Amino acid sequence: MADLNVLNAIIAPEAEAMGLALVRVAFFGGESDPTLQIMAERPDTRQLTIEDCADLSRRISAQLDALEEAGKDPIEQAYRLEVSSPGIDRPLTRPADFADWAGHEAKIALKEKRDGRQRFNGELIGIDGDVVTISDKEGVEHKLPFDAIDTAKLVLTDKLIAATVPLSIEGADEMEEEGQD
Repeated sequence: MADLNVLNAIIAPEAEAMGLALVRVAFFGGESDPTLQIMAERPDTRQLTIEDCADLSRRISAQLDALEEAGKDPIEQAYRLEVSSPGIDRPLTRPADFADWAGHEAKIALKEKRDGRQRFNGELIGIDGDVVTISDKEGVEHKLPFDAIDTAKLVLTDKLIAATVPLSIEGADEMEEEGQD
């Protein structure tokens, strides 16, 4: 298994050089389908174009290939590289994500149980210092240390869809017309 801290140190400067913010670096798929997943976004739009994905993929591939040639490959086995936008029901991985997406529905899973619970669903209230607050369906607020969070993501809702404006809808009319034949 690759060291995610090492991969972050390699990948983050490449994303930043393109004006992108790194959202997540993950390695999953086990032995059968090892995949290095990189999610990034433009800070001003919170999205990524296909061209951005391709450019970032090429930059990262070149960097990882150079390390391999130098005998310093951070990933020992063969793997697949996947570069994408975090999407609308995005993972929440950075403290700023919990502030930026306050007011939206989220799911949070902790690394270990706290007060008998490991999973929390509800409205994301925000983050204060290093404490994330989420309000469940009964209106009970749960204060969770950021470092205790294993995974967190937004839930796809009408409110989230309304808050997320696509970069471009160019070509959407043509696609709609083609589908009506």
